[in-house]
Amino acid sequence: MRTIELRGKSVVMIDQSKLPSKLEYIYCNSAAEVAEAIRQMKIRGAPALGVAAAMALAVTALRSKSRDARALLKELREAANEIRDTRPTGANLFFGLDRVMAAAREAGDDVARVRDRVVEEAKRIAEEDVEVNRRIGENGARLLEDGMTIMTHCNAGALATSGEYGTALGVVKAAVEQGKNLKVVVTETRPLLQGARLTTWELKRLGVPFVLITDNTTGFVFREGMVDCVIVGADRIAANGDVANKVGTYTIAVLANRHEVPFYVAAPTSTIDLRTGSGEDIEIEHRPSEEVSSFMGTRVAPEGTEVLNPAFDVTPADLVTAIITERGVVKPEEVRSLFSSNSV
Repeated sequence: MRTIELRGKSVVMIDQSKLPSKLEYIYCNSAAEVAEAIRQMKIRGAPALGVAAAMALAVTALRSKSRDARALLKELREAANEIRDTRPTGANLFFGLDRVMAAAREAGDDVARVRDRVVEEAKRIAEEDVEVNRRIGENGARLLEDGMTIMTHCNAGALATSGEYGTALGVVKAAVEQGKNLKVVVTETRPLLQGARLTTWELKRLGVPFVLITDNTTGFVFREGMVDCVIVGADRIAANGDVANKVGTYTIAVLANRHEVPFYVAAPTSTIDLRTGSGEDIEIEHRPSEEVSSFMGTRVAPEGTEVLNPAFDVTPADLVTAIITERGVVKPEEVRSLFSSNSV
Protein backbone atom coordinates (compact mmCIF):
# COMPACT_ATOMS: atom_id res chain seq x y z
CA MET A 1 0.00 0.00 0.00
CA ARG A 2 1.34 3.41 -0.99
CA THR A 3 0.15 6.42 0.98
CA ILE A 4 1.13 8.88 -1.74
CA GLU A 5 2.49 8.68 -5.28
CA LEU A 6 2.84 10.66 -8.47
CA ARG A 7 0.51 9.50 -11.25
CA GLY A 8 0.75 11.40 -14.48
CA LYS A 9 0.43 15.07 -13.59
CA SER A 10 -1.33 14.48 -10.27
CA VAL A 11 -0.36 13.66 -6.70
CA VAL A 12 -2.56 10.79 -5.54
CA MET A 13 -2.86 10.21 -1.80
CA ILE A 14 -4.99 8.33 0.69
CA ASP A 15 -7.44 10.69 2.34
CA GLN A 16 -6.53 9.89 5.93
CA SER A 17 -9.33 12.06 7.28
CA LYS A 18 -11.80 9.39 6.04
CA LEU A 19 -10.14 6.42 7.74
CA PRO A 20 -11.01 3.99 9.18
CA SER A 21 -14.55 4.04 7.78
CA LYS A 22 -13.53 4.64 4.15
CA LEU A 23 -10.39 4.05 2.13
CA GLU A 24 -10.52 6.84 -0.42
CA TYR A 25 -7.92 8.50 -2.63
CA ILE A 26 -7.75 12.15 -3.62
CA TYR A 27 -6.03 13.75 -6.60
CA CYS A 28 -4.11 16.99 -6.15
CA ASN A 29 -3.29 18.87 -9.33
CA SER A 30 -1.39 21.83 -7.89
CA ALA A 31 0.81 22.82 -4.98
CA ALA A 32 -2.13 24.75 -3.54
CA GLU A 33 -4.23 21.57 -3.46
CA VAL A 34 -1.39 19.64 -1.79
CA ALA A 35 -1.02 22.45 0.76
CA GLU A 36 -4.73 22.29 1.56
CA ALA A 37 -4.56 18.51 1.94
CA ILE A 38 -1.73 18.98 4.44
CA ARG A 39 -3.63 21.66 6.39
CA GLN A 40 -6.71 19.44 6.59
CA MET A 41 -4.51 16.50 7.58
CA LYS A 42 -5.71 14.42 4.68
CA ILE A 43 -2.03 13.55 4.58
CA ARG A 44 0.18 13.76 7.66
CA GLY A 45 3.19 12.08 9.25
CA ALA A 46 6.68 13.53 8.99
CA PRO A 47 8.14 11.34 6.21
CA ALA A 48 4.91 11.47 4.18
CA LEU A 49 4.94 15.26 4.34
CA GLY A 50 8.47 15.30 2.94
CA VAL A 51 7.26 13.22 -0.01
CA ALA A 52 4.13 15.36 -0.41
CA ALA A 53 6.20 18.54 -0.46
CA ALA A 54 8.51 17.12 -3.13
CA MET A 55 5.58 15.94 -5.23
CA ALA A 56 3.84 19.32 -4.94
CA LEU A 57 6.83 20.80 -6.75
CA ALA A 58 6.78 17.98 -9.31
CA VAL A 59 3.14 18.73 -10.15
CA THR A 60 3.98 22.43 -10.40
CA ALA A 61 6.72 21.64 -12.91
CA LEU A 62 4.61 19.19 -14.91
CA ARG A 63 1.69 21.60 -15.26
CA SER A 64 3.75 24.74 -15.82
CA LYS A 65 3.41 26.50 -19.17
CA SER A 66 6.71 28.31 -18.68
CA ARG A 67 9.11 28.16 -21.62
CA ASP A 68 11.95 29.72 -19.70
CA ALA A 69 13.91 28.02 -16.93
CA ARG A 70 14.02 31.17 -14.80
CA ALA A 71 10.25 31.55 -15.00
CA LEU A 72 9.77 27.91 -13.98
CA LEU A 73 12.16 28.33 -11.05
CA LYS A 74 10.12 31.32 -9.91
CA GLU A 75 6.94 29.18 -10.00
CA LEU A 76 8.70 26.47 -8.03
CA ARG A 77 9.89 28.95 -5.38
CA GLU A 78 6.36 30.30 -4.98
CA ALA A 79 4.97 26.78 -4.66
CA ALA A 80 7.65 25.87 -2.13
CA ASN A 81 6.81 28.91 -0.01
CA GLU A 82 3.15 27.92 0.02
CA ILE A 83 4.02 24.42 1.21
CA ARG A 84 6.48 25.72 3.84
CA ASP A 85 3.70 27.62 5.59
CA THR A 86 1.56 24.51 6.18
CA ARG A 87 3.46 22.63 8.92
CA PRO A 88 6.29 24.58 10.58
CA THR A 89 7.28 21.89 13.08
CA GLY A 90 8.04 19.02 10.70
CA ALA A 91 11.63 18.81 9.44
CA ASN A 92 10.93 16.36 6.60
CA LEU A 93 8.66 18.80 4.78
CA PHE A 94 11.53 21.27 4.48
CA PHE A 95 13.93 18.46 3.62
CA GLY A 96 11.77 17.46 0.63
CA LEU A 97 11.42 21.04 -0.60
CA ASP A 98 15.13 21.80 -0.24
CA ARG A 99 16.21 18.70 -2.14
CA VAL A 100 13.89 19.30 -5.08
CA MET A 101 14.71 23.00 -5.28
CA ALA A 102 18.43 22.19 -5.26
CA ALA A 103 17.90 19.73 -8.11
CA ALA A 104 15.97 22.38 -10.06
CA ARG A 105 18.70 24.99 -9.63
CA GLU A 106 21.40 22.53 -10.67
CA ALA A 107 19.55 21.56 -13.85
CA GLY A 108 20.77 24.61 -15.78
CA ASP A 109 18.97 26.91 -18.21
CA ASP A 110 17.00 24.33 -20.17
CA VAL A 111 13.37 24.38 -19.04
CA ALA A 112 12.74 20.75 -20.04
CA ARG A 113 15.80 19.66 -18.08
CA VAL A 114 14.60 21.56 -15.01
CA ARG A 115 11.18 19.92 -15.27
CA ASP A 116 12.67 16.44 -15.64
CA ARG A 117 15.06 16.87 -12.70
CA VAL A 118 12.28 18.07 -10.41
CA VAL A 119 10.11 15.06 -11.22
CA GLU A 120 13.03 12.64 -10.95
CA GLU A 121 14.05 14.00 -7.54
CA ALA A 122 10.51 13.85 -6.18
CA LYS A 123 10.18 10.22 -7.25
CA ARG A 124 13.61 9.43 -5.82
CA ILE A 125 12.64 10.88 -2.43
CA ALA A 126 9.53 8.67 -2.35
CA GLU A 127 11.47 5.52 -3.22
CA GLU A 128 14.24 6.31 -0.75
CA ASP A 129 11.62 6.75 1.97
CA VAL A 130 10.43 3.17 1.54
CA GLU A 131 13.95 1.77 1.78
CA VAL A 132 14.92 4.02 4.68
CA ASN A 133 11.89 2.94 6.71
CA ARG A 134 12.57 -0.73 5.97
CA ARG A 135 16.06 -0.28 7.45
CA ILE A 136 14.67 1.58 10.47
CA GLY A 137 12.41 -1.41 11.08
CA GLU A 138 15.29 -3.87 10.86
CA ASN A 139 17.47 -1.82 13.21
CA GLY A 140 14.72 -1.35 15.75
CA ALA A 141 13.49 -4.94 15.68
CA ARG A 142 16.74 -6.00 17.38
CA LEU A 143 15.59 -4.13 20.48
CA LEU A 144 12.35 -6.11 20.79
CA GLU A 145 11.99 -9.52 22.40
CA ASP A 146 9.31 -12.12 21.87
CA GLY A 147 6.23 -11.48 24.02
CA MET A 148 6.81 -7.77 24.57
CA THR A 149 4.05 -5.17 24.77
CA ILE A 150 4.87 -1.87 23.06
CA MET A 151 3.13 1.45 23.58
CA THR A 152 2.96 3.85 20.65
CA HIS A 153 1.47 7.32 20.35
CA CYS A 154 -0.18 9.05 17.38
CA ASN A 155 0.38 7.22 14.08
CA ALA A 156 3.86 6.32 12.88
CA GLY A 157 2.99 3.51 10.51
CA ALA A 158 2.92 3.23 6.73
CA LEU A 159 0.32 6.01 6.59
CA ALA A 160 2.86 8.43 8.05
CA THR A 161 5.33 7.64 5.27
CA SER A 162 5.16 7.03 1.53
CA GLY A 163 3.94 3.56 2.41
CA GLU A 164 4.72 -0.08 3.23
CA TYR A 165 6.70 0.18 6.48
CA GLY A 166 6.39 3.26 8.64
CA THR A 167 8.78 4.28 11.40
CA ALA A 168 7.63 3.22 14.89
CA LEU A 169 5.19 0.67 13.49
CA GLY A 170 7.83 -0.32 10.96
CA VAL A 171 9.88 -1.58 13.92
CA VAL A 172 6.90 -3.61 15.12
CA LYS A 173 6.26 -4.96 11.62
CA ALA A 174 9.88 -6.02 11.17
CA ALA A 175 9.93 -7.79 14.53
CA VAL A 176 6.70 -9.64 13.75
CA GLU A 177 8.12 -10.70 10.38
CA GLN A 178 11.03 -12.20 12.35
CA GLY A 179 8.53 -14.38 14.20
CA LYS A 180 8.26 -12.37 17.41
CA ASN A 181 4.87 -12.27 19.11
CA LEU A 182 4.09 -8.71 20.13
CA LYS A 183 1.18 -6.69 21.42
CA VAL A 184 0.71 -2.94 21.04
CA VAL A 185 -0.93 -0.44 23.38
CA VAL A 186 -2.35 2.33 21.18
CA THR A 187 -3.13 5.75 22.63
CA GLU A 188 -6.14 7.39 20.99
CA THR A 189 -4.10 10.58 20.49
CA ARG A 190 -6.19 13.72 20.85
CA PRO A 191 -7.44 15.88 19.27
CA LEU A 192 -7.86 14.11 15.92
CA LEU A 193 -7.62 10.55 17.25
CA GLN A 194 -4.84 9.51 14.92
CA GLY A 195 -4.04 6.53 17.11
CA ALA A 196 -7.64 5.37 17.37
CA ARG A 197 -8.42 5.92 13.70
CA LEU A 198 -5.15 5.17 11.91
CA THR A 199 -2.79 3.08 14.06
CA THR A 200 -5.50 0.59 14.96
CA TRP A 201 -6.49 0.35 11.28
CA GLU A 202 -2.90 -0.43 10.31
CA LEU A 203 -2.33 -2.94 13.11
CA LYS A 204 -5.54 -4.75 12.23
CA ARG A 205 -4.36 -5.05 8.61
CA LEU A 206 -1.00 -6.37 9.85
CA GLY A 207 -2.68 -8.88 12.17
CA VAL A 208 -0.85 -7.56 15.24
CA PRO A 209 -2.80 -7.74 18.55
CA PHE A 210 -3.48 -4.34 20.12
CA VAL A 211 -5.48 -2.58 22.78
CA LEU A 212 -6.74 1.00 22.43
CA ILE A 213 -6.63 3.33 25.43
CA THR A 214 -7.55 6.95 26.05
CA ASP A 215 -4.64 9.35 26.40
CA ASN A 216 -5.35 9.84 30.10
CA THR A 217 -5.13 6.08 30.71
CA THR A 218 -1.38 6.01 30.08
CA GLY A 219 -0.48 6.48 33.74
CA PHE A 220 -2.72 3.57 34.75
CA VAL A 221 -1.18 1.31 32.12
CA PHE A 222 2.38 2.07 33.25
CA ARG A 223 1.52 1.61 36.93
CA GLU A 224 -0.04 -1.76 36.17
CA GLY A 225 3.19 -2.86 34.48
CA MET A 226 1.49 -3.43 31.13
CA VAL A 227 4.18 -1.80 28.96
CA ASP A 228 7.65 -3.19 28.18
CA CYS A 229 8.81 -0.31 25.99
CA VAL A 230 7.58 2.76 24.12
CA ILE A 231 8.26 3.46 20.45
CA VAL A 232 7.14 6.73 18.86
CA GLY A 233 7.96 8.63 15.70
CA ALA A 234 9.19 12.22 15.46
CA ASP A 235 8.51 15.37 13.48
CA ARG A 236 11.81 17.08 14.25
CA ILE A 237 14.87 16.04 16.23
CA ALA A 238 17.22 18.79 17.36
CA ALA A 239 21.02 18.58 17.32
CA ASN A 240 21.08 17.88 21.07
CA GLY A 241 18.63 14.98 20.77
CA ASP A 242 15.47 16.76 21.91
CA VAL A 243 12.45 15.37 20.06
CA ALA A 244 9.31 17.12 18.81
CA ASN A 245 6.40 14.75 18.28
CA LYS A 246 2.62 14.69 18.59
CA VAL A 247 1.47 16.45 21.75
CA GLY A 248 1.28 13.99 24.65
CA THR A 249 4.60 12.35 23.80
CA TYR A 250 6.37 14.24 26.58
CA THR A 251 3.83 12.97 29.11
CA ILE A 252 4.45 9.38 28.03
CA ALA A 253 8.22 9.89 28.19
CA VAL A 254 7.97 11.17 31.77
CA LEU A 255 5.86 8.17 32.75
CA ALA A 256 8.22 5.76 31.02
CA ASN A 257 11.17 7.29 32.86
CA ARG A 258 9.35 7.07 36.20
CA HIS A 259 8.58 3.37 35.63
CA GLU A 260 11.98 2.52 34.11
CA VAL A 261 10.51 1.58 30.73
CA PRO A 262 12.70 2.18 27.65
CA PHE A 263 11.51 5.06 25.48
CA TYR A 264 12.57 4.81 21.83
CA VAL A 265 12.15 7.26 18.97
CA ALA A 266 12.11 5.83 15.42
CA ALA A 267 12.79 8.32 12.65
CA PRO A 268 14.81 8.75 9.45
CA THR A 269 17.93 10.90 9.60
CA SER A 270 16.06 13.44 7.46
CA THR A 271 14.02 14.22 10.60
CA ILE A 272 17.19 15.26 12.43
CA ASP A 273 17.82 18.98 11.98
CA LEU A 274 21.35 19.88 13.02
CA ARG A 275 20.52 23.55 12.40
CA THR A 276 18.09 23.38 15.31
CA GLY A 277 20.19 23.48 18.46
CA SER A 278 17.62 22.25 20.96
CA GLY A 279 13.91 21.73 21.49
CA GLU A 280 13.63 25.33 22.62
CA ASP A 281 14.27 26.37 19.02
CA ILE A 282 11.49 24.24 17.51
CA GLU A 283 8.40 26.14 16.39
CA ILE A 284 5.27 24.43 17.71
CA GLU A 285 2.24 24.42 15.44
CA HIS A 286 -1.13 25.18 17.05
CA ARG A 287 -4.31 23.69 15.63
CA PRO A 288 -7.81 25.25 15.39
CA SER A 289 -9.72 25.48 18.67
CA GLU A 290 -12.73 23.72 17.13
CA GLU A 291 -10.81 20.44 17.17
CA VAL A 292 -11.08 20.46 20.96
CA SER A 293 -14.23 22.46 21.65
CA SER A 294 -16.27 20.32 19.24
CA PHE A 295 -16.52 16.61 18.51
CA MET A 296 -17.69 15.36 15.11
CA GLY A 297 -19.30 18.72 14.44
CA THR A 298 -21.08 18.97 17.79
CA ARG A 299 -19.93 21.61 20.28
CA VAL A 300 -18.90 20.10 23.62
CA ALA A 301 -17.59 23.27 25.33
CA PRO A 302 -19.47 26.54 25.91
CA GLU A 303 -19.28 29.18 23.20
CA GLY A 304 -16.30 31.44 23.73
CA THR A 305 -14.22 28.86 25.62
CA GLU A 306 -10.50 29.57 25.32
CA VAL A 307 -8.68 26.55 23.90
CA LEU A 308 -4.98 25.69 23.95
CA ASN A 309 -4.40 23.18 21.14
CA PRO A 310 -0.70 22.62 20.34
CA ALA A 311 -0.13 19.90 17.78
CA PHE A 312 3.26 18.90 19.19
CA ASP A 313 5.36 18.94 22.33
CA VAL A 314 9.08 18.49 22.94
CA THR A 315 10.60 15.56 24.82
CA PRO A 316 14.02 16.38 26.29
CA ALA A 317 16.90 14.17 25.22
CA ASP A 318 17.47 12.91 28.75
CA LEU A 319 14.11 11.10 28.63
CA VAL A 320 14.92 9.31 25.36
CA THR A 321 16.60 5.91 25.67
CA ALA A 322 17.70 5.75 22.04
CA ILE A 323 16.88 7.01 18.56
CA ILE A 324 16.37 4.37 15.87
CA THR A 325 17.36 5.45 12.35
CA GLU A 326 18.22 3.81 9.05
CA ARG A 327 21.90 4.35 9.88
CA GLY A 328 21.76 2.68 13.25
CA VAL A 329 20.57 3.09 16.83
CA VAL A 330 22.17 5.88 18.83
CA LYS A 331 21.77 7.67 22.12
CA PRO A 332 20.13 11.08 21.64
CA GLU A 333 23.36 12.94 22.42
CA GLU A 334 25.04 11.01 19.60
CA VAL A 335 22.80 12.10 16.70
CA ARG A 336 25.59 14.16 15.12
CA SER A 337 27.61 10.96 14.67
CA LEU A 338 25.01 9.73 12.17
CA PHE A 339 26.23 12.35 9.70
CA SER A 340 29.92 11.56 9.95
CA SER A 341 31.86 10.16 6.98
CA ASN A 342 31.75 6.75 8.62
CA SER A 343 27.96 6.59 8.69
CA VAL A 344 26.47 3.77 6.64
